[in-house]
Amino acid sequence: MPTYKLVGDITYLKTGQGWLLLSAAIDLNTRMVVGRSLSGRMTADIVVGSLEMAWRRGYVAENAIFHSDIRGAQHTSRLVGAWAADHQVRLSVGRTGSCHDNAVAESFFATPKNEMYHLRKWPTRDEARHAVVEFIESHYNRRRPHSTIGYGIPAEAMDGFFERTEPMLETAHEQAAGKLSKAA
Repeated sequence: MPTYKLVGDITYLKTGQGWLLLSAAIDLNTRMVVGRSLSGRMTADIVVGSLEMAWRRGYVAENAIFHSDIRGAQHTSRLVGAWAADHQVRLSVGRTGSCHDNAVAESFFATPKNEMYHLRKWPTRDEARHAVVEFIESHYNRRRPHSTIGYGIPAEAMDGFFERTEPMLETAHEQAAGKLSKAA
């Protein structure tokens, strides 16, 4: 079910001004990039930034799992732990030295690098940042078919989930409202 299992990682993108780091939170069910954060520095708040974006967009369910294969300070910091506790998200970290533990995130990062990023040079971090955001939001999430979801589009798969669950939520709210009015 979407919004319950997320994976994430950080990748480096070379620019003329130095490295630009991209942290992504990816929904495991729909393969949609639900949160992202870019920074010129490798700090824990880049991870919190991608998770916060996913949460604010409504793509993090209560008691969701966020998995990463990074055992470094960025994913295991007090800042990330506190954010997870405050938002009722369980953290999961892969085994040391096993790249297969986070293959979905690794595969995602290869996509923008191969299909867009490595095709030219990026003089500034700002120029690279805009291109990466455009690629993720306009191309990867909304136009690019994904084999794992039957060659569907990630955003359409996510929208379909919310369309299917909305009537159930409305019914639950209506039932709760009916119980309240009878009690009054």
